[in-house]
Amino acid sequence: MSEIQAIFWDVGGVLLTNAWDHTERAAALERFHLDEKEFAPRHEMVVSSFERGQITLDEYLHRTVFYRDRPFTREQFRDYMFSLSRPMPEVLAFARALAGSRKYFMGTINNESRELNLHRIEKFGLREIFQLFVSSCFVGLRKPESGIYRLAIEITQFNPEECCFIDDRAPNLECPAKLGMHTIQMQSPEQLHVELQKLGVKAVASGQ
Repeated sequence: MSEIQAIFWDVGGVLLTNAWDHTERAAALERFHLDEKEFAPRHEMVVSSFERGQITLDEYLHRTVFYRDRPFTREQFRDYMFSLSRPMPEVLAFARALAGSRKYFMGTINNESRELNLHRIEKFGLREIFQLFVSSCFVGLRKPESGIYRLAIEITQFNPEECCFIDDRAPNLECPAKLGMHTIQMQSPEQLHVELQKLGVKAVASGQ
């Protein structure tokens, strides 16, 4: 087995809570007393463009929420969206330790809209951990499309068998596995440690 040189991580559901998945959307709809039957089809019409960076957050909100007058402001809704992001402390600390070991190239492969992605990168110090963000909003591709995984491999110039991709959703692991990448479906921090150790990945500080 080839030694792992690069570790690519999903962000929402692995390192942080999801940014704007069904749970977060449901919380916002309840908070602002919005009709899910009204919101859902509007969201589905634009979510692909939103996550591919083809429309801005303001455009998304105009299409899904503020197509008519509301008793709350765009800023209030936007701030609440941002407030829903929380860290997964154990996994985030482990990723930080792996980055600190300087043994592995660290990158993300994630589906996220531009404004939420940039907010989360800044708020949770992800630039200190990752050298590359293959985010859907930056590259115009989304998981589980094979192109986004192929792009990560081609940009970094690692062989697929030297790469590991971690995601919490099984469908997102099918294409990278077919490309030859090692894959791990994260179910818990402890299970993730075990699976990475099986691949020879350990958070050993540089110089030890």
